[in-house]
Amino acid sequence: MASQNMGFFQRLQQLGLSAQQAFMAALAERQLPNYALYAQTTGHGDTHTLRTVLDLAWEKLAVPSASIDFDRQAEKLAECEPPAEDDSFGARRALDAVVSIAALLDTWRGEAPEAVLDVSRTSRAGVRAFIELTEGEDDAEKLALLVRDHPLTDDENGFQDAVLEAVSQPLSRDRLKAVRRLGKNEGVSNLGLSLDSE
Repeated sequence: MASQNMGFFQRLQQLGLSAQQAFMAALAERQLPNYALYAQTTGHGDTHTLRTVLDLAWEKLAVPSASIDFDRQAEKLAECEPPAEDDSFGARRALDAVVSIAALLDTWRGEAPEAVLDVSRTSRAGVRAFIELTEGEDDAEKLALLVRDHPLTDDENGFQDAVLEAVSQPLSRDRLKAVRRLGKNEGVSNLGLSLDSE
């Protein structure tokens, strides 16, 4: 598994910048329902702003000449973070979505060579944490096996592989739309959660 992952991360790093950005945008897209659910259940957060900032990132990918002030967008994004004192599971996964979009913005704001790896790992770690939370297994070895063989882990690995394949092709406008559709995943997040209203 580790060697396959190593190959995966190497391939990610070898992608051109716009392909890495499309990969990150797709993963952020799939984390967005987790944030929306957190905002809906707690009243904290601003899903609309998160959605708008991510939309601008997609726009920049489709129209590289688009003039977007990503420093300003990063400021708006920072205001969307869950309260620091909220250490709930929902808050941490909501923060994952914010952090993933922030990492994407960083690639336009300056050097962020690790950003694509960070976003990939953040999404996988969120899935792992969700399985650990829901399975209630205290034995570390059993838990590791549960996580490895869990359908959500399979789903996450398969999703990231599919996005990597998609962005490894030339990024025409149609391909970007397809990558975005892949990320939206019909409103279902990397944790298998969705907003009923979506």
